[in-house]
Amino acid sequence: MPESTVASTAAHRSGPKMASDLRGFDADMHTDPDTSTVAPSRLWAAGGFLLILLPTVVLMTWLDIGRQKDQSIQLLLEKGAALIRSFEAGTRTGMAHMASGVFRLQRLLAETAQQEDIVYLLVTDDQGRIVAHNDPDRVGARHGEELDLAAVAAGGAEAWRMVDTTNGRRVFEVYRKFMPGIATGPLPPGRHSGPMRHGPQMMRRWLEQNWPHVEPPSAERLVIFVGLDTSAVEAVRAANTRHAAGMAVILLVAAAAGFAGLVRLQGYRVTRTSLRRIRAFSDRLVESLPVGLVALDPDGVVAAVNPAACDLLKQTAPHLVGQSAARALPTPLAALADRLGPQQARLEAELSCPTEDGRDLPLVVNAAWIADAEGADAGKILLLKDLSEVRALEAAVKRSERLAAIGSLAGGVAHEIRNPLSSLKGFATYFKQRSPGRPEDQKIATIMIGEVDRLDRVVGQLLELSRPVTVSPKPLPVRSVIEGAVAVVRPRAVEAGVQLEVNLPDDGAPVPMDPERMHQVLLNLLINAIEAMRGGGKLQVSAKTVENGIEIRVADTGRGIAAEDLGHVFDPYFTTKSTGTGLGLAIVHNIIEAHGGTVAIDSRPGGGTTVRLRLPFSPAGSDDDSHA
Repeated sequence: MPESTVASTAAHRSGPKMASDLRGFDADMHTDPDTSTVAPSRLWAAGGFLLILLPTVVLMTWLDIGRQKDQSIQLLLEKGAALIRSFEAGTRTGMAHMASGVFRLQRLLAETAQQEDIVYLLVTDDQGRIVAHNDPDRVGARHGEELDLAAVAAGGAEAWRMVDTTNGRRVFEVYRKFMPGIATGPLPPGRHSGPMRHGPQMMRRWLEQNWPHVEPPSAERLVIFVGLDTSAVEAVRAANTRHAAGMAVILLVAAAAGFAGLVRLQGYRVTRTSLRRIRAFSDRLVESLPVGLVALDPDGVVAAVNPAACDLLKQTAPHLVGQSAARALPTPLAALADRLGPQQARLEAELSCPTEDGRDLPLVVNAAWIADAEGADAGKILLLKDLSEVRALEAAVKRSERLAAIGSLAGGVAHEIRNPLSSLKGFATYFKQRSPGRPEDQKIATIMIGEVDRLDRVVGQLLELSRPVTVSPKPLPVRSVIEGAVAVVRPRAVEAGVQLEVNLPDDGAPVPMDPERMHQVLLNLLINAIEAMRGGGKLQVSAKTVENGIEIRVADTGRGIAAEDLGHVFDPYFTTKSTGTGLGLAIVHNIIEAHGGTVAIDSRPGGGTTVRLRLPFSPAGSDDDSHA
């Protein structure tokens, strides 16, 4: 069942209960003797309300009916196109037996037209003459002369129109160029030309044998028509139209009743039933809000919270409700609530609030002081919205801008440095060769060559950072890629006294990745982890399937990373090592992003570091899901 139909059905089922509630509510309100007389101002307000609501509901109903009509047309068009393709497939099969003389297009038309909802099925030439028809008596007659059949026969997508038959029947007609299948291009080696490669010739033969007139039509310029019965679709559409109209009437009645109820709520006496209904609605409304809501009573005690607020503050509703704001809420929130009052009834502020799990949660808070009808303090309300994603996006934008500036500068500097480095290395090599009998000079020249090579590697990293990362992903098993990188660093881990633990799935879906780039990423992370455990430790490498991808974890028991440094580990030139260049993790981040994945680091001083790489099953830029 289509989604719109399901939604409409659900609304229709809830209609009687809504109408019953509204009738009961209206009856309750009529029991108030002070509201028996309706003031003229309320009548004017009700009239204005209906004047605005009625065109809106009519427009929405009209749009819904139009949408249903478009869906019906699309359904019939797709059905007609499928029937045309099916008939063309049958024609191709029939052509395969043309040599034996058993191919009968007319019989194939008649058998296909026996399907339910098919009124007629016919083929014409570009002059409108019927070549084949499920009704043999119509062969040779005219059809579709009011169309530009020459343009239709030239090719193109399916088109449609509504046709009224002579007996007054409405028919949905789908038509396009008749293409029973013509193979083109050179045959592959070892393949022989079959009947399908001579489709026009075979169709021409059939036309010559079966056309009753002197000159048969062109086999390359035929048009196929399918007439579909619209009675079932029209019946469904009519039912949907009636349903939409009924729902519009119910909506108008419900809206009018609701407006009348709201007007009558100005009375000072409200029945217990009305209070229960209003409270139930407000409870559902508060629970459904996508932002956190905290309500305080006049004494500053938490009176109500919604699930979104509990999720943000990492606390349960029983722990919050009934507690004073100073005890239940983070200090910045409680301080903001204290500032509310008659002189400052509304406040909006961005705060950083500590939560129960130890995080600082960025929030935007809209706070309001509420007064009752007499102007007395009725409480306060706080609306909380999480800014974590906004802050992360801002940080990502700033980092991208910073990387772009640094990369541009680095590229220019690297090109300027590389040429002098080549000269320095050449002179150092020359001096080393000129002083074979002087060990001290030999040692100095060797050091110079090594330092020039190190600088050249740094320059290479600078150039890599300044250029966009390009990857050539291909589906690969994650296990083989990780094992290849682990095998390279295993001797280094043994030498450093680091215990390597590898936990990989035996098999799994291949992940699109560039093997060389991923090898570079894993080597960088593994070497960083080993260097962080100078006195030995444990290095764990694992992989597991997650939603829409795979996650690779590299965890060590090293010295960890300070909290103030975690936000900068992917910045170029940032490093806490005395010998590091600060480019490794920046390059790792760029490579993973180029794969369409993410990289995250969890660490604390003295507690080790865990790096999580997430790679999607679909490579970045894939359009596998974009087919219509």
